[in-house]
Amino acid sequence: MGMPRGGFTKIIVSIPSSHRFLEETIVLRCRWLAVVPLLAFLVAGARGQAPVDLKWKFEKGKPFYQEMTTETTQKMKVMGQDITQNQKVTFFLSWNPVEQDKDGNWTVKQKIEGLKMEIEIGGNKIPFDSTKEAGGTNPLSDFFKALVGSEFTLTIDKNMKIAKIEGRDEFLKKLVKENPQMEPLLKTILSDEALKQMSDPAFSVVPDKSVKKGDSWTKTAQLNMGPIGTFDTNYKYTYEGPDESKLQKIKVDTTLKYNPSGPNGDGTLPFKIVKADLNSKESNGNILFDMTKGRVSSSDMTMHLTGTLTIEIGGMTSHVDLDQTQITKVKITDENPIAKK
Repeated sequence: MGMPRGGFTKIIVSIPSSHRFLEETIVLRCRWLAVVPLLAFLVAGARGQAPVDLKWKFEKGKPFYQEMTTETTQKMKVMGQDITQNQKVTFFLSWNPVEQDKDGNWTVKQKIEGLKMEIEIGGNKIPFDSTKEAGGTNPLSDFFKALVGSEFTLTIDKNMKIAKIEGRDEFLKKLVKENPQMEPLLKTILSDEALKQMSDPAFSVVPDKSVKKGDSWTKTAQLNMGPIGTFDTNYKYTYEGPDESKLQKIKVDTTLKYNPSGPNGDGTLPFKIVKADLNSKESNGNILFDMTKGRVSSSDMTMHLTGTLTIEIGGMTSHVDLDQTQITKVKITDENPIAKK
């Protein structure tokens, strides 16, 4: 039997007022039952956004190890000729906290434990691996061997800045012994400040304040390579919260500007970089920070550099188009990775 047109409306209208009150109460209770879990979720989310302190922690006499691999692909066009160069370099470093003074400065010993390298230039490969007994025999083997075992003493202040580095003179003596003709260049590009800048990124990723998800902070660095020029780098770090392993994720966006030494270089190189227009693009990466251990756990970074160079060799200038991609991956462990090999 069908319901007459408008019958449903008539039934609703005919409900006694007491029934209507009961009905509305039930509806309101159902709505609140749906809202309460949502409120609980929001409160939990707000608690999860509490600021965190991403701070390095050193423990006297307890070393840690860093394995840093950099793969670089360089594509160049010189005088209409295409040239591709590839290289893969892995440094194995140890960091040993020695002591902390009354001002909070740490003395840390850094050592190059090992080195693996494969350079390809013009289709010719130059390999070297200090982790293997033979190591490798090529025109650069003695130079690579001189790097292994080199030690530095770093003073790291309470703000995780490298205030001082010792060991440069001994390091240069080892390198110059194998390549006397490179002494003027090595002394120029391996200054105390340059060595500090090379080590500083390992510690400068942490902010100088507590952060919560979405917060950003910036760092700038200038690497002066003497006659090669300077590299000005700006880093923007953004805290993205913990990952599934409860490691704290930090996103990194990088911009780099290269400035050549210009036509008035000091003459320690067989060429001069007269002019350059090189800039980074699409350069970013991620860092995972272990709050329990108080250090970076791992990181990956991609740097894409493009532009042009004008190089002078023997009074003649050449125009170079450059497209370079560099991928750097770092792992930090409690145990020496070379010992496992």
